[in-house]
Amino acid sequence: MTAHPEGGPLVEDSFAGRCVLVVSTNYAPEHTGIGPYSTQIAEHLAATGADTHVLAGMPHYPAWRVADGYRGRWRVRERRGGVTVHRRRHTVPPHQTALRRALFEASILAHSAMAPPRIRPDVVLTQMPSLAGGVLGGRLARQSGVPHVVVVQDLMGAAAEQSGIQGGGRAAALAGAVEARVLRQAAVVGVVHESFVDRVTAMGVPRGRVHVVPNWTHVQGPTGDRDRTRARLGWSDGDTVVLHAGNMGLKQGLEVLVEAARLADQEAAPVRFVLMGDGNQRAHLQRLAAGVSTLSFLPPADAEDFPEVLAAADVLAVTQKASVLDMSLPSKLTSYFMTGRPVIASVAAEGGTAQEVLRSGAGTVLAPEDPKALLAEARALADDPGRAARLGARGPEYVEQRLSSRAGLERITELLRIARAGRATGR
Repeated sequence: MTAHPEGGPLVEDSFAGRCVLVVSTNYAPEHTGIGPYSTQIAEHLAATGADTHVLAGMPHYPAWRVADGYRGRWRVRERRGGVTVHRRRHTVPPHQTALRRALFEASILAHSAMAPPRIRPDVVLTQMPSLAGGVLGGRLARQSGVPHVVVVQDLMGAAAEQSGIQGGGRAAALAGAVEARVLRQAAVVGVVHESFVDRVTAMGVPRGRVHVVPNWTHVQGPTGDRDRTRARLGWSDGDTVVLHAGNMGLKQGLEVLVEAARLADQEAAPVRFVLMGDGNQRAHLQRLAAGVSTLSFLPPADAEDFPEVLAAADVLAVTQKASVLDMSLPSKLTSYFMTGRPVIASVAAEGGTAQEVLRSGAGTVLAPEDPKALLAEARALADDPGRAARLGARGPEYVEQRLSSRAGLERITELLRIARAGRATGR
């Protein structure tokens, strides 16, 4: 049993025997982005005895194509890690525009609304940025007369405004209005970084309902032989490898790495750049990088190999367009910190990503979209291995202090407790 945070009566502390519905477009087997967090939340709740269900889309991220085994299927019900997963078919746009994103969201909303899971949950937890997921979660919670908890991973209205997506200006107001309505109606709102709080409260959500629930590191630290991994990847001892891992989308502004590599081509002892992952901008970046010898592309690593590849690099890069301020916090940061390698963040200084890198002490922040500055900092870290080692060592320390999975999952569970406590006391 636990007390209500405002001193009210005791409410049940455990969800054992209760039904919890998690609404998240992204879920396992997706192993990058939001999917791992939704999966770990659901499996954690199931392990505590909750009857846990997930309403999800078909696996498609970050490649933005439906995974083998799910193509052509209309509805799927499966058991994964003690969780019942209900999947509904939806469109998957290979290229992002505001219109295609709207069709993606509309298809999720329409199919899942027509065929929701046949359960009666005691609480609904929605992972956003999916607007459709937010609307669905709120609707299913109201139908069952139970609290709706929303965890904001990205802000869609701000994303449409800041990411540079085609047609985003027109879409931002509509997306922001829908998003605000979902958040105002939620019993509790969790945000993954402090930089989201002001924007969420500006939407009309009372500050008392907003809780900061940072993401956690969902990968294990590297355990393999670093030299062997570098040799397998074709990276020599003399190479200074700057690696970007994860989604290749619009908001990442990965053109800065292509241009930094183009500049490195002119050096006698060049820095080597590697882009590992997938996404709707990968083909564009490959065309842009034609003829650049110091840039290479790798496919996404599997879950076991992912931390080994990160640790094999010399520097890990996170980049964002200059316009990206308070709409997103890259989930890759939690994995980066775990590997003990220094981070270069080419991002807006006033955004949440810069704040997180500086707070960790594990990297440096540079002006976004500045390839000369990025290359110079990579070269400076290569020339000062002691500084690089000191920065890298702070990452695992920060993870232990703030980003452990145990602490992260407990913060999410506490949101559910707060929401049920509010319902039990009539708040």
